[in-house]
Amino acid sequence: MTGSTAATFTADDYRARIGRAARAAAEAGLAGLLVAPGPDLVWLTGYTPPAVTERLTLLVLAAGQDPVLVVPALEAPDAHRAAGASALTLRDWTDGKDPYAATAALLDASGRFGISDNAWALHLLALQQALPGSSYASLTEALPMLRAVKDPAELDLMAAAGAAADATFEEIRNVPFAGRRESEVAADLDRLLRGHGHEQVDFTIVASGPNGANPHHEAGERVIARGDMIVLDFGGLRDGYGSDTSRTVHVGEPTDEERRVHDLVREAQEAGFRAVRPGAACQDVDRAARRVIADAGYGEYFIHRTGHGIGVTTHEPPYMIEGEERPLVPGMCFSVEPGIYLPGRFGVRIEDIVTVTEDGGRRLNTTTRELVIVE
Repeated sequence: MTGSTAATFTADDYRARIGRAARAAAEAGLAGLLVAPGPDLVWLTGYTPPAVTERLTLLVLAAGQDPVLVVPALEAPDAHRAAGASALTLRDWTDGKDPYAATAALLDASGRFGISDNAWALHLLALQQALPGSSYASLTEALPMLRAVKDPAELDLMAAAGAAADATFEEIRNVPFAGRRESEVAADLDRLLRGHGHEQVDFTIVASGPNGANPHHEAGERVIARGDMIVLDFGGLRDGYGSDTSRTVHVGEPTDEERRVHDLVREAQEAGFRAVRPGAACQDVDRAARRVIADAGYGEYFIHRTGHGIGVTTHEPPYMIEGEERPLVPGMCFSVEPGIYLPGRFGVRIEDIVTVTEDGGRRLNTTTRELVIVE
């Protein structure tokens, strides 16, 4: 994550997020939140430690007190420069001192706290030892929707990330495919994403021919041949916010079956998108897309959820999956990405990032969803 995100938001933005998180924690019956280095800390404070080490860095949001960022003394100057620093009290500790005792003094000894999913076990176990009467729940379990609803500035960054991914697709469709290895095309995707402003590339799936039947195929040394269907799925972070799009292309003219399967996935993706509206359940998006594929007799070949949330990470709640009854709210952003995967033959996936609006949904990816022919 680069400093460009911090420059986008003000201390007041971070103060508002901290207040929102504290209120959500209280409503969930928690005594507070403990936020370790990672996406939650960046979202709440604008701070990324210069290195993630065994030294404790922890944001403490405890009921009835101002937010405190516990940091190693040698990293305190960096923390003071964070965009959200003025919304926090910084408490540093030096090597040789016990950071867990200092942190425990800020906490209710018998409280239940939400803690970052990516907090080190080393730190959590030490806190439990310091406060044996305390208990903890992962933030994904306790506050899964904490970052789900984006404000207008965040939506602008999401849209810019989506536009950069779209620009990457428009360029990649014109590179040579036949006779090149999947890994070479994946390297092109990485280069293009970075050229369009991504500071971090999280994945560049290039799944050709039978490899397309594996939704998370890692681009390998298979040489792409004429007649191959190719699933392209790529994304990462631009100015700290995520992109993720999939398009399926074909080297030369497709068979009637390949075109029929692609058209079916396109129809399913459109159905999923049209199900997006405030108040609808997340599972309604999955049901709408899945129904199209199941009714055509390919239900057993759609083997994953229809979508996942996206924001400061490329995969986060909410999830568009059967059983998820959480309602959609304006400002939520998530993928709609049905697929059909025929083992040993080929696969098709079409994916857009969608945001919920006041009266429906808006795609953040706008490249053609028709089958693109490449050479």
